[in-house]
Amino acid sequence: MKIAFLIANGYGMGGTIRTVFNLAEGLSAHHEVEIVSLVRHTDSPFFPVPDGVGLRALSTAGNAAEPGPRTSSGLGGLLLNQRTLTRLVTEPEAGRSNFFTARSVAGLRRYLRRTSADVVIGTRPGLNLLLSRWAPERVLAIGQEHVNLANHDERLRAAIAHVYPRLDGMTVLTEADRRAYLGLLGADPDWLSAMPNPLPTRDYPRSTQDNPIIVGAGRMAPVKQYPKLMEAFAVVARAHPEWRLRIYGGGKLDRRLRAKIVELGLSNQVTLMGRTKDIAGELAKASLLAVSSRVEGFGMTIVEGLSVGVPAVSFDCPHGPGEIIEHGRNGLLVPDQDVDALAAGLLRLVEDRDERLRMGAAAVEAAAAYAMEPVVERWNAFLSDRSAAKEPGRRARRVRGGAPPGAAA
Repeated sequence: MKIAFLIANGYGMGGTIRTVFNLAEGLSAHHEVEIVSLVRHTDSPFFPVPDGVGLRALSTAGNAAEPGPRTSSGLGGLLLNQRTLTRLVTEPEAGRSNFFTARSVAGLRRYLRRTSADVVIGTRPGLNLLLSRWAPERVLAIGQEHVNLANHDERLRAAIAHVYPRLDGMTVLTEADRRAYLGLLGADPDWLSAMPNPLPTRDYPRSTQDNPIIVGAGRMAPVKQYPKLMEAFAVVARAHPEWRLRIYGGGKLDRRLRAKIVELGLSNQVTLMGRTKDIAGELAKASLLAVSSRVEGFGMTIVEGLSVGVPAVSFDCPHGPGEIIEHGRNGLLVPDQDVDALAAGLLRLVEDRDERLRMGAAAVEAAAAYAMEPVVERWNAFLSDRSAAKEPGRRARRVRGGAPPGAAA
């Protein structure tokens, strides 16, 4: 079976990119796999492309060679200007101009018309909307969601409800999100599966629980709420000045976060570490992981912490942390958005190494549920089931699903 993953930008740095690369590597042991990037903004990808997995881009942008036009492009009688793009993928997705450009979307339509892939998997709503409309009958079209449904705005949810039923199947990252999508779409339960992100196969280091280091990790975006994490850590720093907070990730909030560090008097204890290609290795140098997010699509960093014996202290935010962390066993869940509770949870484990060691051992055991082999087996079973369920009359059913009012077909 030939499988293609559609991704917005396979050359960047982010959780979706990293987890798609991981899953592609696992599936490549059984199938021919390629990653198809809507855009390429640099000459080389941030993450190494797994052996045996292909990577190609449909258009270039930013600093990559040969940048293309971003205004309009014609293909098969369809004029792809900004208004058409907005109708196709909705305003929230079309607003990401670096991804959904006239050139890149025209390239995607050409790719879908010509592809020899048996299975094409979209990895974000805009791609799933286009895949649901343009996937040829010969292709098994699967939507994959990396962000929970509640995090999409009303316009995008309306488009999802109207167009996603054209897909041959769909996966989400948590059972909570599966229930939400089943409620929205009224889909057959077999059509929609909860698939956790897998851990890449490797020998993982193990935290000794001796280093006075807490890690926060993920892109520097408002959803991660790093100022709240710093406020919680300030309580720890006052009681235990030898402890340090390291925050890994890239983004545009670096200057604001540095100002927050100065405001809280934490210049000697908080470090913005920038991006890393090996977050599990960096976590192994620490003793705790702190999660201050407003929402998590899954919580891959929590799973990577489990793999190296580092318990997490996390807001019990929607949806991932509550399905990964067993409170009191391999980490702590604290009331959502309660900074004082986050500080108290961190302080509890900072002051009790024996409890950290106990939770760390339980964390390594829990990580086995996210190992590559069992997750790939679930994917293989799901794809086989969806392929068997696909009937010659599928095209008519897909078209009856329709498109949002005013959307291009």
